[in-house]
Amino acid sequence: METSDKTARQIWADIKANPQRARFGYGRKAVLVNIDFQCAYTRVDEFKTAYETDPRQIEHVNALARRFRALGWPVVWTHVAYAESGEDAGVWGTRTDTPDSLQNIKHGSRRAAFDARCEIQTGAHGRDLVYSKRMPSPFFETPLQSLLVWHQVDTVVITGGSTSGCVRAAAVDSLSRGYRTIVPEQCVADKHESYHFANLTDLMLKYADVVDVAETLGWLDERAQESA
Repeated sequence: METSDKTARQIWADIKANPQRARFGYGRKAVLVNIDFQCAYTRVDEFKTAYETDPRQIEHVNALARRFRALGWPVVWTHVAYAESGEDAGVWGTRTDTPDSLQNIKHGSRRAAFDARCEIQTGAHGRDLVYSKRMPSPFFETPLQSLLVWHQVDTVVITGGSTSGCVRAAAVDSLSRGYRTIVPEQCVADKHESYHFANLTDLMLKYADVVDVAETLGWLDERAQESA
């Protein structure tokens, strides 16, 4: 095992600065999967389970979503919420039982509610899709895979949190299903910089292209120009 005195942030900076790093690249059509932008994880002023890495994260995600909608490409928002009994959290919900525990994010609660800063357009307002998930990956026991097949996408753009948890799980499952996987760096967040940057490094080296959000926005603008 290689050892280092560098921090996770420094190692990530080295990886990101390498011009020779291999890329999966974008395909021809993408889905935007926004993971768990709910108050339990975004409202640092309310909940100790919440976290913030880039203060403009939601602003960047909204910008991505607007471009996806303009192209007619799917936009998905996920959140976690559980029954009053918590039994649908399975083993994941057995380690602790406090007001902040995962299985105590109940349907209809403030913790389960999406952050009001998110521009979610459903029903009469738009075609965004909202999925309730119970495990880390948005692919697990949700309609996401069927949606991607229907839309014939080959690329999955992932945002949300946490970088070391649900975002990582989503990226692994996305790659495992044969999708080019893109993680805009400014659009993901975690509780601690060590977890965040270590997992960005691991994602870049193994499962996804971790890119500046401006790159993804630029790619979407190019697709819009081509289809104009």
